[in-house]
Amino acid sequence: MTEETKNAETEAAVDNSIDIEQFMKVDLRVGKILSCERIPKSKKLLKMEVDLGFEKRQILAGMAPYYLPEEMLGRRVVVVANLKPAKLMGIESQGMLLAASPEGEGAVPALITLPEGLPLGSKVR
Repeated sequence: MTEETKNAETEAAVDNSIDIEQFMKVDLRVGKILSCERIPKSKKLLKMEVDLGFEKRQILAGMAPYYLPEEMLGRRVVVVANLKPAKLMGIESQGMLLAASPEGEGAVPALITLPEGLPLGSKVR
């Protein structure tokens, strides 16, 4: 990577900066995946029921190429709880799961999971 490329990437990161007030608007919660199934006509999407402690949500995630539905069951995950619902393939998704994705072709996203002891619905800060 050249020095010029590094500088351009640094400038791009700064241009996308948000302040603490904007960040605090994102409601991150501990959830537990209760059920998970493939969506028949989709190669990428899994449909999950996630318990947030105070309510259950249907969440779709593009994890099917990387995880079997049974591998998702029981995982404690970080959920973006105040994301506006969106329809994917005609099915409503009521949140988003957080995952880390390395750069590059064939990179497998890692679902961010949490330890057992945290109560469902706990805020993630």
